[in-house]
Amino acid sequence: MTSSAPQGAGRRLEEAIAWAVRNLDGIVAIAVALVVGLMDVLNQNMDDNVVSGATLLVLAALVYGSLTERRRRMADIRAASAGTSRAIEDLAMVRTLSGAEVALAHERARRTTTRWVFKGGTGTYLRAVTLPECVLEAQRQRRSLTMKIDIINPADEQVCTAYARFRSTFGPGPDDAQWTVERTRKEAYATVVAASWHRQRLDTLEVDVHLSSVAPALRFDLSDSCLIITQDDPSRVSLCVERDRPLYDYYVTELHQSREQAVKLDLREAVRLADEPTVDEVRRLLDRLGLPLPPSFTDRDVGDIIDKALRAENPYRR
Repeated sequence: MTSSAPQGAGRRLEEAIAWAVRNLDGIVAIAVALVVGLMDVLNQNMDDNVVSGATLLVLAALVYGSLTERRRRMADIRAASAGTSRAIEDLAMVRTLSGAEVALAHERARRTTTRWVFKGGTGTYLRAVTLPECVLEAQRQRRSLTMKIDIINPADEQVCTAYARFRSTFGPGPDDAQWTVERTRKEAYATVVAASWHRQRLDTLEVDVHLSSVAPALRFDLSDSCLIITQDDPSRVSLCVERDRPLYDYYVTELHQSREQAVKLDLREAVRLADEPTVDEVRRLLDRLGLPLPPSFTDRDVGDIIDKALRAENPYRR
């Protein structure tokens, strides 16, 4: 207790001195005004020059104080402006894309990336553009490529029904085709076949396919440089997040957690597919992966899956 009292008194003295230094101009003005005022009261014969000089001194002190306060305010304004700039910069971590900007953003992202993470419904655009173009760039640049694909589980009729209903809510897609449960399942099966086919033709390609039981409303494409978030309707605004923004790292974790809750296919067990796969090869492939086709699927249905896997058309091409 005896040692804390002097320390407290010392802190109060330091605070008082600091306050006096910060407000020295005001203290001087008040002191001069008090002295001159008392002298004027006590001595009625004080020279007018003294009073006038003291008045000027007080005014000078007040002007100095005003200028000092203005400098302090300017410093505060600059600090506030810097904070506002940082806030605006954080808000600008998300860039909007529309129209042709979406395809251009995907193209730039594919150009130099060594990884691609996709989460979406059935991966139609992935099969048509992203997967083959990324593989082509990897071949050109003689580098490795890692792809992680997270789509709905075609063996889960409930999630396929939910996804088909969601896509049908907004009418036909850009290709004017109706979204039915059967089409949804074929599209998802086709993505599995496409991933296996490309993996077998590029030794430096590592592909993981995860099957989810949750129907997504958005699509996520994450590369080394950015994250692109799109919707099923190309007329709607899409979003782009650069890699050096915190939101990019947040979604890296989010997409990882989503895959952890999905069923992972072991493509190392995949049956070898010919350059032009046959119906029997695709059936054996899916059986080996633990993803057998429904008994109702005919050879013609399997042929549709093969076409969607290897000859998918860009659904947003105009």
